[in-house]
Amino acid sequence: MTDNLIITIGRQYGTGGREIGRKLAGKLGIKFLDRELIARAAKKSGFSEELFDQLDKRATNSFLYSLTMFGSTGLNGMSLTDQLYLAQAKVIREAAEAGPCVIVGRCADHVLRECPNKFDFFIHGSIEDRVRRIQTCGDYEITGKTPQAALEKMDKQRSTYYNYYTGKAWGKCDHYDLCVNAGRLGVDKSVQILLEYVEALKK
Repeated sequence: MTDNLIITIGRQYGTGGREIGRKLAGKLGIKFLDRELIARAAKKSGFSEELFDQLDKRATNSFLYSLTMFGSTGLNGMSLTDQLYLAQAKVIREAAEAGPCVIVGRCADHVLRECPNKFDFFIHGSIEDRVRRIQTCGDYEITGKTPQAALEKMDKQRSTYYNYYTGKAWGKCDHYDLCVNAGRLGVDKSVQILLEYVEALKK
């Protein structure tokens, strides 16, 4: 397995985890991978990118529903949801082999669990801090929901998806190198703390 510097970021909804990952990658001068994994997985799998995008949204936004809807339509005894996970896992491994990178979400910490030079971070925050963020930042979808309901729903869905595919508890501190409360610190200070941690320990 590669000894490239690999950073994975899990995050509660509304914490700015994607922005933190992107800025951290910029500071380190390495690749940042997020939703582009979907497009790359689609091209390598033979499925259309539109189908993969639909499956990804259902898998992460309503995972149990997606298992029900797509559970009997897969090939070789696998649901399309499982095929999506496996295709993304393959792309994640290839990205890690290709060079240093920051990967947000997608169970990347579990997929790359054997990488020797990897840091797994989890970004969290209080309900109050996250509600303030999603109310002032245009990156979040809360149409038809109260901000608190959106947070609780997305956290539950991410947790279910992660727990199902990894057999571990999403957000449990002993699965990560460091858990950072970005609600209190803000994005830039969170990036700085993660950067200092990596610089202190990286090979």
